[in-house]
Amino acid sequence: MEAVRSERNAEKLPPLQGPVMQRTRLQVWFIRVCSSILIWTCLVQLAAVGELWHPRVLTGYTGPTKMSARREGALPPSPPPFVPARRYTSNGFLRVTCNGGLNQMRSAICDMVTIARLLNLTLLVPELDKTSFWADPSNFEDIFDVGHFINSLRDEVRIIKRLPKRLGLRYGYQPLAMPPVSWSNEQYYLQQILPLFDKHTVIHFNRTDSRLANNGISLELQKLRCRVNFQALKFTPEIEALGNKLIGIIKQKGPYLALHLRYEMDMLAFSGCTHGCTEVEAEELKQLRYAFPWWREKEILSEEKRSNGLCPLTPEETALILQALGFHKDTQIYIASGEIYGNQRRLAALRAAFPNIVKKEMLLAPDDLRLFQNHSSQMAALDFMVSVASDIFVPTYDGNMARVVEGHRRNLGFKKTFQLDRRKLVELLDLHQNGTLSLDEFSVSVRLAHERRMGQPAQRRVIPNKPKEEEYFYSNPQECLCEGITCADSFAPGNKTIFK
Repeated sequence: MEAVRSERNAEKLPPLQGPVMQRTRLQVWFIRVCSSILIWTCLVQLAAVGELWHPRVLTGYTGPTKMSARREGALPPSPPPFVPARRYTSNGFLRVTCNGGLNQMRSAICDMVTIARLLNLTLLVPELDKTSFWADPSNFEDIFDVGHFINSLRDEVRIIKRLPKRLGLRYGYQPLAMPPVSWSNEQYYLQQILPLFDKHTVIHFNRTDSRLANNGISLELQKLRCRVNFQALKFTPEIEALGNKLIGIIKQKGPYLALHLRYEMDMLAFSGCTHGCTEVEAEELKQLRYAFPWWREKEILSEEKRSNGLCPLTPEETALILQALGFHKDTQIYIASGEIYGNQRRLAALRAAFPNIVKKEMLLAPDDLRLFQNHSSQMAALDFMVSVASDIFVPTYDGNMARVVEGHRRNLGFKKTFQLDRRKLVELLDLHQNGTLSLDEFSVSVRLAHERRMGQPAQRRVIPNKPKEEEYFYSNPQECLCEGITCADSFAPGNKTIFK
């Protein structure tokens, strides 16, 4: 009977085998399809990650990308370790358009990061000025290392490269555009600006110069301003490499003085300072001033401004001052500036007094500077690096570059930086040139006037209700420099005047 049952079962099995096999094949087919989809998804994700870090490894692409621009055989630098990101609920997006030259924009970027931190905002990578006198087309990433900027501040502020699509102009979104009030404190931003984000998801600050007060800001925020300035705003690898090459060339010849000779056409035109210029040159500068409608001050009394110390020293005056300060004829001087107004004619007296004068155009090959031509901010970045690294720094005018370089040199151990008292110097120069003071008397007076104006530790000068006249935060960020010491009483030992 058992055998009969087995035979009957065997006879019954074949009709059932077809549907079972079809079902099994469907399952296998379904598993294969799902596996293929999963594998392709993983490959796509790996390729995306690989494109971020090592595009050639996964894609084999050798086109003209930034990665392929590296020297053949050179290993790409490993990414810096990320600091933990700060977690916070963003109150909105802050877009900023910086105005002015490189160092005015640099200070503004530090302020904007600080304001974004104060108000818990998401900051867009700052836009740079392209419409001013210099007409430099450079973007942020052409001058600064944007990846380093974003990642080094991620524990303080969320920084993004572009707005979400839904908040773009293409989708009809119009941000609120406004300039914040100059020299404002924390209360202004907390009470006047923050409530605006209840109505506007995005606010665009279309002017950023001097929008945060020098003083009366909390210690935490002042230190953040320093951190952005000294650490986060790092130049691109290309600028850093060429700047270091330039510094190396100069140092091979010995110690050097960096002279920020701010005697350029734009400076003279907008300041109205024409002392030493011919009548034709003075008229040319005036016409340039009138050609820019955004420059409000048109009629300027040059000699009055000069007497008040509000004009840059001329190259001829600079030569006399450097001699009076005790610098020898063989001193190596690097001129950190653009084209001097009047060219070689105006530099003749300075070259006669100090023949060992160099500029970047003299020391670097044309091919080195080719990519930087017509990009004034990138050229200024080279001068900035050379000035910060110099043994002595002498600015002939206390503009933005002079003040920001001074702050960096203080941060590097109070490197010798002359803060020329131009009002006093103009008085002494005129007395010497009319024969009232002999050369020796003139020299002694100049040195005495600058004994304590060489970048020593000092309290930042505060003038209540006159922020334009008080000492600039970025030239003397004492909150970041003087922990554990009293700045007013601590002077660098052996900080003598004579260049050796």
